[in-house]
Amino acid sequence: MHRATLLLALALCAAPAVQAQPAPALADALQGKSVLGQTRLRVWGFSVYDATLYARPGFDAQRFGEQRFALELAYLRDFDGADIAQRSLDEMRGLGPVDEASAQRWLAAMKALFPNVKAGDRITGVHVPEAGARFYLNGRWLGAVDDPAFSRQFFGIWLSPRTSQPAMRAALLQAAAARTP
Repeated sequence: MHRATLLLALALCAAPAVQAQPAPALADALQGKSVLGQTRLRVWGFSVYDATLYARPGFDAQRFGEQRFALELAYLRDFDGADIAQRSLDEMRGLGPVDEASAQRWLAAMKALFPNVKAGDRITGVHVPEAGARFYLNGRWLGAVDDPAFSRQFFGIWLSPRTSQPAMRAALLQAAAARTP
Protein backbone atom coordinates (compact mmCIF):
# COMPACT_ATOMS: atom_id res chain seq x y z
CA MET A 1 0.00 0.00 0.00
CA HIS A 2 2.82 2.39 0.87
CA ARG A 3 4.39 1.81 -2.56
CA ALA A 4 1.08 2.60 -4.31
CA THR A 5 0.80 5.85 -2.36
CA LEU A 6 4.34 6.79 -3.32
CA LEU A 7 3.67 6.02 -7.00
CA LEU A 8 0.51 8.11 -6.93
CA ALA A 9 2.39 11.02 -5.33
CA LEU A 10 5.12 10.79 -7.98
CA ALA A 11 2.54 10.66 -10.76
CA LEU A 12 0.81 13.75 -9.41
CA CYS A 13 4.11 15.63 -9.25
CA ALA A 14 4.81 14.80 -12.90
CA ALA A 15 1.26 15.55 -14.06
CA PRO A 16 0.69 18.49 -16.40
CA ALA A 17 -0.66 21.71 -14.95
CA VAL A 18 -4.35 21.12 -15.64
CA GLN A 19 -6.55 23.32 -13.52
CA ALA A 20 -9.72 21.58 -12.32
CA GLN A 21 -11.45 24.23 -10.22
CA PRO A 22 -14.27 26.30 -11.70
CA ALA A 23 -13.48 29.54 -13.49
CA PRO A 24 -15.53 32.51 -14.57
CA ALA A 25 -18.18 31.85 -17.19
CA LEU A 26 -17.25 32.06 -20.84
CA ALA A 27 -19.30 35.25 -21.14
CA ASP A 28 -16.93 36.85 -18.60
CA ALA A 29 -13.91 35.63 -20.58
CA LEU A 30 -15.31 37.17 -23.77
CA GLN A 31 -16.28 40.49 -22.18
CA GLY A 32 -15.01 43.44 -24.20
CA LYS A 33 -14.06 41.25 -27.16
CA SER A 34 -15.68 41.22 -30.57
CA VAL A 35 -15.43 38.92 -33.57
CA LEU A 36 -12.28 39.58 -35.61
CA GLY A 37 -12.82 36.85 -38.15
CA GLN A 38 -14.57 33.60 -38.94
CA THR A 39 -13.79 30.76 -41.30
CA ARG A 40 -14.44 27.07 -41.96
CA LEU A 41 -11.76 24.41 -42.00
CA ARG A 42 -12.19 21.92 -44.81
CA VAL A 43 -9.86 18.96 -45.24
CA TRP A 44 -10.08 16.84 -48.39
CA GLY A 45 -13.50 18.30 -49.10
CA PHE A 46 -14.88 17.52 -45.63
CA SER A 47 -16.03 20.35 -43.37
CA VAL A 48 -14.31 19.95 -40.00
CA TYR A 49 -15.17 23.03 -37.91
CA ASP A 50 -16.05 26.70 -38.02
CA ALA A 51 -13.49 28.89 -36.25
CA THR A 52 -14.21 32.31 -34.72
CA LEU A 53 -11.58 34.63 -33.26
CA TYR A 54 -12.64 37.07 -30.52
CA ALA A 55 -10.36 39.92 -29.42
CA ARG A 56 -10.40 43.47 -28.15
CA PRO A 57 -10.07 46.42 -30.50
CA GLY A 58 -6.43 47.00 -31.42
CA PHE A 59 -5.53 43.31 -31.56
CA ASP A 60 -2.06 42.97 -33.11
CA ALA A 61 -1.72 39.69 -34.98
CA GLN A 62 2.07 39.91 -34.97
CA ARG A 63 2.04 39.96 -31.16
CA PHE A 64 -0.87 37.57 -30.55
CA GLY A 65 0.99 35.84 -27.69
CA GLU A 66 1.00 39.06 -25.67
CA GLN A 67 -2.76 39.68 -25.82
CA ARG A 68 -5.86 38.09 -24.34
CA PHE A 69 -8.21 36.62 -26.94
CA ALA A 70 -10.50 33.66 -27.50
CA LEU A 71 -10.79 31.16 -30.32
CA GLU A 72 -13.94 29.10 -30.70
CA LEU A 73 -14.13 25.92 -32.78
CA ALA A 74 -17.68 24.83 -33.62
CA TYR A 75 -17.34 21.21 -34.70
CA LEU A 76 -19.23 20.02 -37.77
CA ARG A 77 -18.35 16.33 -37.26
CA ASP A 78 -17.83 13.95 -34.36
CA PHE A 79 -14.25 13.57 -33.10
CA ASP A 80 -12.52 11.66 -30.32
CA GLY A 81 -10.91 13.98 -27.76
CA ALA A 82 -7.64 12.00 -27.86
CA ASP A 83 -7.50 12.49 -31.64
CA ILE A 84 -8.04 16.25 -31.23
CA ALA A 85 -5.20 16.32 -28.69
CA GLN A 86 -2.81 14.36 -30.93
CA ARG A 87 -3.60 16.44 -34.01
CA SER A 88 -3.09 19.62 -31.96
CA LEU A 89 0.33 18.42 -30.81
CA ASP A 90 1.27 17.51 -34.39
CA GLU A 91 0.32 21.02 -35.53
CA MET A 92 2.21 22.59 -32.61
CA ARG A 93 5.34 20.66 -33.58
CA GLY A 94 4.92 21.91 -37.15
CA LEU A 95 5.33 25.49 -35.91
CA GLY A 96 8.78 24.89 -34.48
CA PRO A 97 10.76 22.64 -32.19
CA VAL A 98 9.02 21.28 -29.10
CA ASP A 99 11.18 19.36 -26.64
CA GLU A 100 9.96 15.84 -25.91
CA ALA A 101 9.25 16.49 -22.21
CA SER A 102 7.02 19.47 -23.07
CA ALA A 103 5.34 17.52 -25.86
CA GLN A 104 4.43 14.69 -23.49
CA ARG A 105 3.15 17.09 -20.79
CA TRP A 106 1.11 19.03 -23.32
CA LEU A 107 -0.36 15.91 -24.90
CA ALA A 108 -1.36 14.55 -21.49
CA ALA A 109 -2.94 17.90 -20.56
CA MET A 110 -4.93 18.08 -23.80
CA LYS A 111 -6.08 14.47 -23.50
CA ALA A 112 -7.27 15.23 -19.96
CA LEU A 113 -9.17 18.32 -21.11
CA PHE A 114 -10.52 17.70 -24.58
CA PRO A 115 -13.69 15.59 -24.57
CA ASN A 116 -15.12 13.61 -27.42
CA VAL A 117 -17.14 16.09 -29.47
CA LYS A 118 -20.27 15.70 -31.52
CA ALA A 119 -21.32 17.84 -34.46
CA GLY A 120 -22.57 21.11 -32.97
CA ASP A 121 -20.26 21.09 -29.93
CA ARG A 122 -18.08 24.17 -29.40
CA ILE A 123 -14.71 24.25 -27.69
CA THR A 124 -13.54 27.75 -26.85
CA GLY A 125 -9.97 28.42 -25.82
CA VAL A 126 -8.95 31.66 -24.12
CA HIS A 127 -5.31 32.75 -24.28
CA VAL A 128 -4.22 34.47 -21.08
CA PRO A 129 -0.77 36.02 -21.58
CA GLU A 130 1.87 34.87 -19.11
CA ALA A 131 -0.63 32.45 -17.55
CA GLY A 132 -1.77 29.85 -20.08
CA ALA A 133 -4.93 28.67 -21.79
CA ARG A 134 -8.47 28.29 -20.45
CA PHE A 135 -10.95 25.97 -22.16
CA TYR A 136 -14.76 25.77 -22.31
CA LEU A 137 -17.12 23.24 -23.89
CA ASN A 138 -20.42 24.71 -25.07
CA GLY A 139 -19.82 27.63 -22.70
CA ARG A 140 -19.09 25.44 -19.66
CA TRP A 141 -15.69 25.37 -17.95
CA LEU A 142 -13.46 22.45 -18.93
CA GLY A 143 -10.17 23.44 -17.32
CA ALA A 144 -6.87 25.15 -18.00
CA VAL A 145 -3.28 24.48 -18.90
CA ASP A 146 -1.22 26.86 -16.80
CA ASP A 147 1.77 27.03 -19.13
CA PRO A 148 2.37 30.20 -21.20
CA ALA A 149 4.59 28.33 -23.68
CA PHE A 150 1.83 25.78 -24.29
CA SER A 151 -0.73 28.54 -24.83
CA ARG A 152 1.42 30.44 -27.35
CA GLN A 153 2.21 27.27 -29.29
CA PHE A 154 -1.38 25.97 -29.13
CA PHE A 155 -2.98 29.17 -30.42
CA GLY A 156 -0.16 29.48 -32.94
CA ILE A 157 -1.85 26.57 -34.75
CA TRP A 158 -4.27 29.21 -36.07
CA LEU A 159 -2.47 32.53 -35.56
CA SER A 160 1.23 31.97 -36.21
CA PRO A 161 2.60 33.06 -39.59
CA ARG A 162 3.99 29.48 -39.76
CA THR A 163 0.52 27.87 -39.50
CA SER A 164 -0.24 24.97 -41.82
CA GLN A 165 -3.47 26.80 -42.76
CA PRO A 166 -2.47 30.31 -43.94
CA ALA A 167 -5.86 31.01 -45.58
CA MET A 168 -7.58 30.20 -42.29
CA ARG A 169 -5.23 32.54 -40.44
CA ALA A 170 -5.93 35.32 -42.93
CA ALA A 171 -9.70 34.87 -42.55
CA LEU A 172 -9.50 34.87 -38.75
CA LEU A 173 -7.39 38.03 -38.77
CA GLN A 174 -9.39 39.86 -41.43
CA ALA A 175 -10.69 42.60 -39.12
CA ALA A 176 -7.26 43.14 -37.57
CA ALA A 177 -5.72 43.39 -41.05
CA ALA A 178 -8.41 45.84 -42.15
CA ARG A 179 -7.43 48.20 -39.32
CA THR A 180 -3.73 48.10 -40.16
CA PRO A 181 -2.65 51.22 -42.12
